[in-house]
Amino acid sequence: MSRHVSLAAVNFAVRPITDFSEFATHVTDLVAACHGADLVVFPELCTVELLTTLPGWRRLPASELGLIAKFSDDYVELFTRLAVERGQHIVGGSQLVPHGSAYLNVAHLFTPDGQVIRHAKTHIFPAEATWSTAEGDGMEVIDLPFARVGFNICYEAEIPECATTLAHQGAEIILCPSYTFTEHGFWRVRHSAHARAIENQVYVVHACTGGRPGAPLPTGWARSSILSPCDAIFPASGVIGEATANTESVVRAVVDLDLLTTNRESGAAPTFRDRRRRSDLYRGWPQP
Repeated sequence: MSRHVSLAAVNFAVRPITDFSEFATHVTDLVAACHGADLVVFPELCTVELLTTLPGWRRLPASELGLIAKFSDDYVELFTRLAVERGQHIVGGSQLVPHGSAYLNVAHLFTPDGQVIRHAKTHIFPAEATWSTAEGDGMEVIDLPFARVGFNICYEAEIPECATTLAHQGAEIILCPSYTFTEHGFWRVRHSAHARAIENQVYVVHACTGGRPGAPLPTGWARSSILSPCDAIFPASGVIGEATANTESVVRAVVDLDLLTTNRESGAAPTFRDRRRRSDLYRGWPQP
């Protein structure tokens, strides 16, 4: 019997709000639109919306984005409750959390039994350095009841080794919460995420933060999608589903994990196998 997983990727639009309860309502309404999904994925730093609850937020410099870390406990409590109440696995995007004198950009996966699984972003996009963001140092697969998954947060998807190490650990679905400020940045992550799906023969869930809340918060360019390898058993484009650009919505799809095995064994382009088969060719690369 095939192993089917119902996925939902949130195309999130940041907007000015008055307090945390308004953020909670925003999130709860979007989770309701994901009813029945095994795995719901919110995008990277959708929590920047919380900066707009602070007095005089429009006068804050962008370097003060770390102030949203004060909401971390409320954020964890909100998504933990939603996952338990709805019996779903929910990726609450990512949130800045204190780390010494800096912050880590941490993706949180909330489970129906109340667990919280965390992944700290390992490769920080240069612009993030202005927020005093440090880098994590782990890249591990997560065993869920229905699939093996792993995180590539935004820029991590542009670093092929991040997805490759997860695929070698058995990941079937790469979770890519993302927040890009321009259309160029969006396509850079989207094309990279799709390349990771093709070369590792896995599914990728690309969930995007968008919206135009105004300075100091950056504009987000968003078109969330669910991606597959490009072969006869998948859509020709490798795009299983995608949102309308810059429109808040939820992308839904049911994927068959057994098709990944079929694709690796008898697909037209066995890239995952061949990348490992000829690994001896890559060992001579100079190291920095």
